[in-house]
Amino acid sequence: MPTATERATTDALLTAHGQTYAQEVGVRLRDTPQPLYQVLVLAHLLSARIRASVSMDAARALFDDGMRSPRRMSEATWQQRVDALGKGHYRRYDERTATQLGEAADQLLERYDGDLRKLREAADGDVGTCRHLLRELPGIGPTGADIFLREVQAVWPETAPYFDAKALQGAERLSLPTAPESLARLVGEDAYPALAAGLVRSALDKDVADDISTRV
Repeated sequence: MPTATERATTDALLTAHGQTYAQEVGVRLRDTPQPLYQVLVLAHLLSARIRASVSMDAARALFDDGMRSPRRMSEATWQQRVDALGKGHYRRYDERTATQLGEAADQLLERYDGDLRKLREAADGDVGTCRHLLRELPGIGPTGADIFLREVQAVWPETAPYFDAKALQGAERLSLPTAPESLARLVGEDAYPALAAGLVRSALDKDVADDISTRV
């Protein structure tokens, strides 16, 4: 059973830092092709060694320029993708990322008709298979696959509870349980993505952890 301190820490984390990265970018996540694809793009950008705020700005710029689906991403020119990434100040990896985004969109269209739900169907409920299929997409490595599955677990419940290594690192910093099943007992299923996001923020930013310690 969770302790009173663990519950208080979790409540404080969700209140102050529990917004998912998709929510922060403005993606209204549903189990439909366009928002799922937008989360994939966001996961791709966040997986690079660059500040999360820059990655989110770049995602917003891509979406604002109309690249919200694999079809629109594929139809955009390489230069249009580079320019959108530049608007978000995603300049260190902009040329390579623009290429990968185009290639990944083409592959999604070819293999899954641009619909990530078909990738989910191909995994047949197996999280490891789903992660493997995601990693076959250009630009999606282990970290990107983890970010995507962390964010979509509310609409793909077979992946839940999904607390990856970075989330568990945040849990350790906050003196919370470091086993996914134990973390899951702290909240309802619908709050898994928010808890995971808050834990990741705690891992990435000591100020977040310090803020929580003042609230508990």
